[in-house]
Amino acid sequence: MTGADDRDASLARAVRLREDGLREEARELLVALSARFPDDAEVAYQTAWVHDTLGLEADAVPYYVRAIAGSGLTEDARRGALLGLGSTYRTLGRYPEAVATLSGGAAEFPEDNALKTFLAMALYNVGRAHDGMRLLLTVLAQTSGDPDLVAYRPALEHYAEDLDAVD
Repeated sequence: MTGADDRDASLARAVRLREDGLREEARELLVALSARFPDDAEVAYQTAWVHDTLGLEADAVPYYVRAIAGSGLTEDARRGALLGLGSTYRTLGRYPEAVATLSGGAAEFPEDNALKTFLAMALYNVGRAHDGMRLLLTVLAQTSGDPDLVAYRPALEHYAEDLDAVD
């Protein structure tokens, strides 16, 4: 078995372990795999992810950073890594870094409403509640199929532009 085949098999096994709820076993395998393949963005992303699922957010950060800095992630994995890192920064109280990461992710993936929603929370955390509320109202107006809200879509979009507007 070549190094690449071994990497692929080990990575697939670790992902299965995580998905089966055997997260600590997956973490051990992924940490070892990450040490063997330090420049592998996909391995770094999976290693970050398993740390997050175990509540080890601080330990996840360097793996997320390595994953995002590397190449070879699929678009979905890159999006997930940006969201994971931004959310993790926010959880750790590293709010400016959360805003920077999530803003960059939302700019790179403007259709991703999860990135925008987490960005809104981080904006709140840095004292930019007005910007966060505007972003949340925009996402809500654009995505909600709730008939009670659809009827008010124009009003929501208007207020998203200027929450302080009065008539």
